[in-house]
Amino acid sequence: MNSIQVVIDRPIGYVDSYGNMYPINYGYVEGVMGGDGEEQDVYILGVVEPLKVFEGEVIAVIHRKDDVEEKWVAAPNGVRYSVNQIQEAVHFIEQYFDSSVRLIS
Repeated sequence: MNSIQVVIDRPIGYVDSYGNMYPINYGYVEGVMGGDGEEQDVYILGVVEPLKVFEGEVIAVIHRKDDVEEKWVAAPNGVRYSVNQIQEAVHFIEQYFDSSVRLIS
């Protein structure tokens, strides 16, 4: 897959209005629209410091059966994670949804 650039609007340590603390970076791809009519959201794995911008590749898609949008999972080029590792990393938000992870080879 080609590299994507993600603008990070919720860096590691960010606390949202519901009190969820983000243990991973989270952002969006400018110009790519998601199912909710907003820019495509992306969880970032494989980076342990807060970021403003990330460039890497999409390694998985999280499908939410009870929502209108999917979330992408990105990591540094060449880095891969298992379904279980991804589920553990995104549990802090995905616990509120009926979601499944599909790896991209």
